[in-house]
Amino acid sequence: MSDELIVKQEDFAELCDHIRQSGLVAFDTEFVSEYTFRPQLCLLQFATADRQVAVDPFELEDLTPWWDLMTDEKTTIVVHGGREEVRFCVNLAGKRPQKLIDVQIAQGLIGLSFPLGHTALLSRVLGVEVYGKETRTDWRRRPLSDKQVHYAIEDVRHLLDVWRTQQATLEKRGRSSWAVAEFERMIDEIDAERTRENWRRLSGVNSLRSRDLAVARELYEWRSNEAEKRDRPARKILRDDLLIDVAKRQPQTVNDLLATRDMNRGPFYRDMAPSILEAIARGRNLPKVEWPKQIRKEKERDEQILGKLLSIALANRCAEQDVSMQLVGTTSDLKQLVRWHVYDKENGTVPRIAQGWRAEVCGDLLTDLLDGKITMRVGDLQSNHPIVFDEPE
Repeated sequence: MSDELIVKQEDFAELCDHIRQSGLVAFDTEFVSEYTFRPQLCLLQFATADRQVAVDPFELEDLTPWWDLMTDEKTTIVVHGGREEVRFCVNLAGKRPQKLIDVQIAQGLIGLSFPLGHTALLSRVLGVEVYGKETRTDWRRRPLSDKQVHYAIEDVRHLLDVWRTQQATLEKRGRSSWAVAEFERMIDEIDAERTRENWRRLSGVNSLRSRDLAVARELYEWRSNEAEKRDRPARKILRDDLLIDVAKRQPQTVNDLLATRDMNRGPFYRDMAPSILEAIARGRNLPKVEWPKQIRKEKERDEQILGKLLSIALANRCAEQDVSMQLVGTTSDLKQLVRWHVYDKENGTVPRIAQGWRAEVCGDLLTDLLDGKITMRVGDLQSNHPIVFDEPE
């Protein structure tokens, strides 16, 4: 069947009925994120066993029938690298997906490569080659050409076949439960974005003292609120480096605030200066007991060094088990394991690399290495996993 672009509400309702009856659908979106607080949804693409369709949200009054399907417990949704699709669902529907499969994650559980792009994934799993991509398209512009619609639908056309192949491999290796857990974890992470301390991810934030951290947190909240009100990307309101600089200097007058280079150009920051100064004051005036905790530098150094040691051991173990190291544990995960095992084991939260299917992969390898219960050396240089672990004599 030829590609189809839906622009009428009644046709969209019919499509959703078809998806509901099918019970399984591939889903993708095209969006633009450079100009607004949240990415702007510009196109939705769907593929069932019988149809491949794009939907123009600019022409429809209501996308609720689709969000209802994505959040019910009967319809299975297959995506590739679907974090943004989950965000759209959580933000626009106010609910989380219930039966979601991400073939990019699934591939990382049965091979060393993660994350694989769409073209590479199709080639590896199905031997299918796809060519061309509208990478420079401004998806907000209308009308859409037939070529644009075709390339957009290519992103979902083969996903159901990819999942069927992966599903068989996962079942054969006894990793189906790993996949379910990891899909759910991805959704959990995205669902928690609205409440977690995202300000801790600011570049340079770990260089701040505790009182400075309190100011940075208030500035981050101010920036987020201002960006949402103006519907602009947060970094277009106040760049991360400027936010950190202001948190360090903590100016108390407009002139002092605008003394920072790049904040004294044009009226934009001068107009916002009073509200920025208020945010600084809120952080400065917090009692000491409410200041965020600073990561001790000596701990950070230990985590860096020991984390690098563990990364070698983890890479070797993942090669043995044919699972992507990037999916099992990041540098941050390894640092967290060091912090927990060495400093906070009695009171700290068990890190994710020591839980669930990741614990099945790692076993006691990493903690035994930290405790000196095993040593590691180079064994067979021709092996894909040349590191050998021994118990000390």
